[in-house]
Amino acid sequence: MPLTRRKFLADGTAAMAGIGAASLPFAPYEILAATTNDGFLELTAGETRKRLVSDQHPASTLWTYEGSNPGPQIRARRNERNRVRLTNRLPEPTSIHWHGIRIENSMDGVPGLTQDAVLPGQSFDYDFVVPDTGTYWYHAHTRTWNQVARGLYGVLIVEDDEEIFDRKHDMVLVLDDWRLGQDGKLDVLSLGSAVDWSHEGRIGNLLTVNGRQPREYELNASEPYRLRLINASNARSFEIDPKSFGAKVIAFDGQATPGAQDLAYSPMLLGPAQRVDLVVIPRPGRNFSLNELSDGQNYPLARFRVAGDKRPASENISLVPNPIPEPDIESASTFRLHMKGGAMGGQIGDATYNGQPLRGDDFVNFRQFWTLNGTASLPEKPFFRVGRNQSVIIEVFNDTNFLHAMHAHGHHFRVIERVGIDIDEGMPWRDTFMIGPGQTTRIAFVADNPGKWLFHCHMLEHAAAGMTTWFEVL
Repeated sequence: MPLTRRKFLADGTAAMAGIGAASLPFAPYEILAATTNDGFLELTAGETRKRLVSDQHPASTLWTYEGSNPGPQIRARRNERNRVRLTNRLPEPTSIHWHGIRIENSMDGVPGLTQDAVLPGQSFDYDFVVPDTGTYWYHAHTRTWNQVARGLYGVLIVEDDEEIFDRKHDMVLVLDDWRLGQDGKLDVLSLGSAVDWSHEGRIGNLLTVNGRQPREYELNASEPYRLRLINASNARSFEIDPKSFGAKVIAFDGQATPGAQDLAYSPMLLGPAQRVDLVVIPRPGRNFSLNELSDGQNYPLARFRVAGDKRPASENISLVPNPIPEPDIESASTFRLHMKGGAMGGQIGDATYNGQPLRGDDFVNFRQFWTLNGTASLPEKPFFRVGRNQSVIIEVFNDTNFLHAMHAHGHHFRVIERVGIDIDEGMPWRDTFMIGPGQTTRIAFVADNPGKWLFHCHMLEHAAAGMTTWFEVL
């Protein structure tokens, strides 16, 4: 029988049914980066053999940092300088992007824009300050559609001097999906599929949390826990319902919300690269699970067994916001971005690639199926160029038949309008936003970080197939 997503989900559910006695007393993955003699955290990118399904299935060859998926967890303090040495033991060039960090431009990890890719056998030293507390992650940013799908990512947590949650109550859950073949191994032959690039992107048939099959964790009743959810998948959006187990949202994309909030809608969509921080106070005797609800499924990503009968703790929990400058909407410069292309009736119209017009079979031959303002992939000239500290509005029109996750490097923004959709997210700061077919979304931020910054779809196949541009802050 072919190994379909439904079969893998069923197998995973069956496996979890028998782990009641093996509940873990809450533990996120705790692999930490090692420090070299000269004070750098060491991240070596290389091949690792790992069984993704079970001991009865063969091992897959993954690409990982320090032999771990996810890679080593990096914990830092606000305004602390981080020094990380990437060593490339892969058969192709690579680099690291520090996703969501308002980083110095030369450290942003984008080959062709901020640095040269690190060749096999070579190293690159990243040296940067982390200005904001919150939940972030790092991932490969060279042939991203290939390298992230093989496992090249990890977590970066930036802590305040005084944290509300200690390590026993701070839980990191990295969500991913993997496309496996009938033998249960990672399907590497389908990487780069033109169907994926021109449709919704690479969607897997096996879900993992922290690189493993979903587990059951034991939590103490009436004690507040922080659940940091990170979507590390290439293209999958996870549909979850925090309300179903009494959780409240305290941060989006690393940035605090104004207090702990109930979502005005449910379930919520956690798109590729997005993060959400939840606070949950388990009730005595009420076990619960975090479920993936899309595709008509109700699949447990993690089960939680509640121990003890202690009285409830206070629910007045909120995080300290980061000092991100507010845009001046009245004086902001507005720049419009028209997204076109894709399959399923998408019309790409006039398009250029590498400065040349695309015609006929060019779209398939060059594997460029999407455009931003008529250009496929990184253009020679920026989408816009502004002076430092200028307020900016980007108005994005999704003239395609697919959902997209748009990510801005080096800045956080507010979603100020979603035309045709009335969704209140508490107006949080974001670094990635979802935009549906036919939708127009307006975002605003202060362009206060000088350099050349990428703006692209984080459905990684969409980015590879054209949905990438850049802007410059002088």
